[in-house]
Amino acid sequence: MRKDARELAFKLIYERLFVKEDYTLDEEFFALLKKDEDKTFARQILSEFEKNKNELDKIISSKLIGYEISRVYKIDLALIYEALTEIYYIQTPPQVAVNEVLNLAKVFSTEKSSKFINGVLSSIINKSETAR
Repeated sequence: MRKDARELAFKLIYERLFVKEDYTLDEEFFALLKKDEDKTFARQILSEFEKNKNELDKIISSKLIGYEISRVYKIDLALIYEALTEIYYIQTPPQVAVNEVLNLAKVFSTEKSSKFINGVLSSIINKSETAR
């Protein structure tokens, strides 16, 4: 189920925010996912996140008015990374990616986080759509 793949990818992105050195993702990380296509999807999200993190930082930072990306709650930041990675590099429809991370935010983050995440993602997505 893609929901499980997204949750795993989010958790590994979150972990990556604290572990700075390069590491490989062993098969054990993906053992919880039952379907091979879910494992592939989670790996794709993580791979694209790793390749494009610096670009994503620039995109996110441009929408954070009044504070730095380093001050964003790490769980919220990981969710924003996950959504933007799917939208920009995997071509997941924005509505789907945003809805999925907002559901994860309700489980893993604070009561106000889903509004914050939605606001950041909406401003990024709306800017991207008008730039096309």
